[in-house]
Amino acid sequence: MADYPAKAENGTFDEVEGQYCVRDISMADEGRKLIDWAESRMPVLMQLREKYAKTKPFKGYKIAGCLHVTKETGVLIKTFVAAGAEISWSGCNPLSTSDAVAAALAADGISIFAWHGNHDDFYWCIDRSIDKPPHLTLDDGCDLINTVHENYVDMAKNFVIGGTEETTTGIQRLRAREEAKELYYPVYAVNDCETKWDFDNVYGTGQSTLDGIIRATSVLLAGKNIVVGGHGHCGSGVAKRSKGMGANTICTEIKATAAMKAILEGHEVMTMDEASKVGDIFITATGVKDVIVKNHFENMRDGAIICNTGHYDAEINIPDLESLSVSKREIRSNCEEYVMKDGRKLYLLAQGRLINLAAAEGHPSEVMDMSFANQFMSHLKLVEAHKANVKLPIAVIDLPVEQDEYIAQTKMEALGLKMDKLTPEQLTYITDYNAGT
Repeated sequence: MADYPAKAENGTFDEVEGQYCVRDISMADEGRKLIDWAESRMPVLMQLREKYAKTKPFKGYKIAGCLHVTKETGVLIKTFVAAGAEISWSGCNPLSTSDAVAAALAADGISIFAWHGNHDDFYWCIDRSIDKPPHLTLDDGCDLINTVHENYVDMAKNFVIGGTEETTTGIQRLRAREEAKELYYPVYAVNDCETKWDFDNVYGTGQSTLDGIIRATSVLLAGKNIVVGGHGHCGSGVAKRSKGMGANTICTEIKATAAMKAILEGHEVMTMDEASKVGDIFITATGVKDVIVKNHFENMRDGAIICNTGHYDAEINIPDLESLSVSKREIRSNCEEYVMKDGRKLYLLAQGRLINLAAAEGHPSEVMDMSFANQFMSHLKLVEAHKANVKLPIAVIDLPVEQDEYIAQTKMEALGLKMDKLTPEQLTYITDYNAGT
């Protein structure tokens, strides 16, 4: 096995060479309970598991995944296995892995390389997940896909048949790779599905971000000036939930239409230069680096809280923060106090990484049910095309509306809810261009 720089700092590990490396395999029972709980809240994925466990369409196919190791991910992995897939896995963020869930998966025979705090060994874990080349890749943030394309070019060009990407940031990077003609296999844009983007990103991020902030700080949100960097799907969800908790919400934006939406939803809009002078809690949600930088830290009030809910930790310029500080200490779990040279204290949560996953448990199972159903069905499409010898374009591919509708309809049925249907007469009317007024 490779040397682990993190081992000296973070204690012992349980590992079986080539099979798994997790923090503590004795946590497996705890992890199984967490997965059981998530299964009880994910009816769409469980229905897919029941259906495809009978036909096992993934038999003979290996899927390498790089995605947050949460209880919900455990449900997804078990669903793939039930449908015949061979799985290898790594976490897509150093602080988002549930060690208990990782232990449960390892104990149940899943090849997994993930533990909470694997900063130094992050890419080592990804490399181990593809020691045996996968037929399919499942990604959240594009680290796996990028690793395969940069370091295993022959594998990318000649073995992998396709993949999926879960996040906005990852899709942006994949489209850039496609435009540069450096994408070597087709990737389905799971993030851009309506049943992902408009639910997971909005409602999942909105709730879980505030959950993480509350767990890390225990502060009262009502009455606070909460500054949200970005008013896209994720940022709008955070602002909406913050306002619902009684906060005074301020949004920063670079896109005029997004800024106008924020205004019409009752939020203030200003530049980060202005917002940094009045904010109590800052939350970045853009997918872009340097949203909060040196002059913003210099403007902030004593006691300001700063966190990120975008995929990477670059949105908050931590080196700038450290250059202004004279001391730093962890004052609570996932809450570091920086004392500025002028005596002010600023609080950085979760080391600038995903606050909802590092300090809490990520999105609720109910909303991940639809996102992960999209992952499963997208990989099913890749396998079906491969079996039928259908050559998909080497591109970032949007998924059909029919898939969204199927997942949403299944979710509605699971909730016991019904909808109206168009009558034959109404169907005729909406397509009759001579109907007039």
